[in-house]
Amino acid sequence: MTDKPSAGNDAGLDWFKSSYSDDSDSNECVEVAATPGTVHVRDSKNTQGPRLAFTAAQWAAFVTYTSKP
Repeated sequence: MTDKPSAGNDAGLDWFKSSYSDDSDSNECVEVAATPGTVHVRDSKNTQGPRLAFTAAQWAAFVTYTSKP
């Protein structure tokens, strides 16, 4: 995982929120943008702030871990 400052150019990233996000309070969510080999994550309340970047394998492991009952 890397922590990237907002200074990077993310104009080409297609950010999206989970379909499970509550539309009544859209500011309480993270946004994700996938590129080949990297998954970027940012706070939807601070889109210009820091971002996290994970490899595809790290993200897959995270999703698997968090989706366990």
